Amino acid sequence: MSDKQVSNWNVPNALTTLRIVMVPFFAWALLHDNGDSVGWRLVAWFLFGAAMITDKIDGDLARKHDLVTDFGKIADPIADKALTGMAFVGLSIVGDLWWWVTIVVLVREWGITALRFWVIRYGVMAAGRGGKLKTVLQTAALSGLLLPLLLLEGAWEPVGRALWWVAVVVMAAAVLLTVVTGADYVVKALAVRREGRLRASS
Repeated sequence: MSDKQVSNWNVPNALTTLRIVMVPFFAWALLHDNGDSVGWRLVAWFLFGAAMITDKIDGDLARKHDLVTDFGKIADPIADKALTGMAFVGLSIVGDLWWWVTIVVLVREWGITALRFWVIRYGVMAAGRGGKLKTVLQTAALSGLLLPLLLLEGAWEPVGRALWWVAVVVMAAAVLLTVVTGADYVVKALAVRREGRLRASS
């Protein structure tokens, strides 16, 4: 790997910044008319999808072209949590997602982030397969719930309701995995801290 100094002014960081800037626009589109506008819900869905795509692109570009920076390491997870957090909160505000689901997920996400910083002096906690699968399920469920499925009328109404329930089932799996992986992270964090303290005292 090259030891050259990487400038913060690069495409991956620009895409990360774009995702952060998109959050208030996404929130406005989702909450417009209390979430009862088919058009604006589609806009919110499009912005969420575009942001998820840029997340994949900027990560791939940063690794492929050795453009990983300290700014990117900090801003990328902030952008992700800001967007998904707004999606959870927004869906709860408009009544399309139970508040307890949002609270459980956000407490877990921000709690694990705080836990990572708590043990960072003893070691780095890498994301496991469970955590990555949790993210995929959350993204899929949010994408489904953001669509105006319950606003469809006529012949499309039963189709929309059926697809909404599919999104709910995926969200249930995501919440279960969120709790399980959260508990696993706590166990790993305590182990990392314990081993780090033993190394420091030896």
